[in-house]
Amino acid sequence: MTLSHYEKTSANLSKRLTISYSTSFSWGIKAFSKEYREPIYSIYGWVRVADEIVDTFHHTDKERLLKKFKYDTYEAIETGISTNPIIQAFLKIVNEYNIDTKLIDAFLFSMEMDLSESSYERKLYDEYVFGSAESVGLMCLKVFCKNDNLKYDELIYPAKMLGSAFQKVNFLRDINSDLNDRSRIYLPGIHHASQINDFNKQNLEKEIDKEFSESLIGITKLPIGVKLGVYSDYLYYLMLFRKIKKLDIKQLQKKRVRISNFHKFLLFLKSFWEVKFLKLT
Repeated sequence: MTLSHYEKTSANLSKRLTISYSTSFSWGIKAFSKEYREPIYSIYGWVRVADEIVDTFHHTDKERLLKKFKYDTYEAIETGISTNPIIQAFLKIVNEYNIDTKLIDAFLFSMEMDLSESSYERKLYDEYVFGSAESVGLMCLKVFCKNDNLKYDELIYPAKMLGSAFQKVNFLRDINSDLNDRSRIYLPGIHHASQINDFNKQNLEKEIDKEFSESLIGITKLPIGVKLGVYSDYLYYLMLFRKIKKLDIKQLQKKRVRISNFHKFLLFLKSFWEVKFLKLT
């Protein structure tokens, strides 16, 4: 057995972890050219572990577990190896694509906020969204651009807008479980359940509309090997968002909006047609 064998096995575990938690997102990754799939699975496998610690590891010492995960990640970056396969897979991508540790810092800080914060004023809210979503999008962008720094700099803003739009759609979709299961409110400046209403829902929707519009410009400039996968995710979240906008806040707090597998497949066909034949430029 060699280190490369261990790295390959670690990457496979990250892939399995990602697929088991997110079928819709995994469809997008499968649409990538082969060279991009393993790196993105490795990023999202690492992200998923941290997210699960703060969201689902109930009746455990979440703070201790997250601190250990954080320590193990930075130790791996320093030493070049980890006995945790998910961290090992992520480490390989961090090194290969020169992912800035500031993005890692931001993501882990947002996970720490989930352990201590239940609601957010605007400034902290924006910081949370950057760490929990935009930073992950920028890690993926590093992979997409393959160390082409000029291309990366050109696409930073639309990549951030896409990550932010996706995250805020998730906030609205999961508003009931976030409030009742995790005692969290992801509406800026709202601190009590009694303050949640259609007005502040619509304010967040205005932000999302703008972010979807601005992110599409960046998708058209992505390498062809990832454009289909990212655009199919874009269409999926856009459909989810449009369904959410049709509901008032009371309806949204009673049911979780979903897209059927049949409609997901139709969206994929639509994205394939527009990228392949309409060139999406």
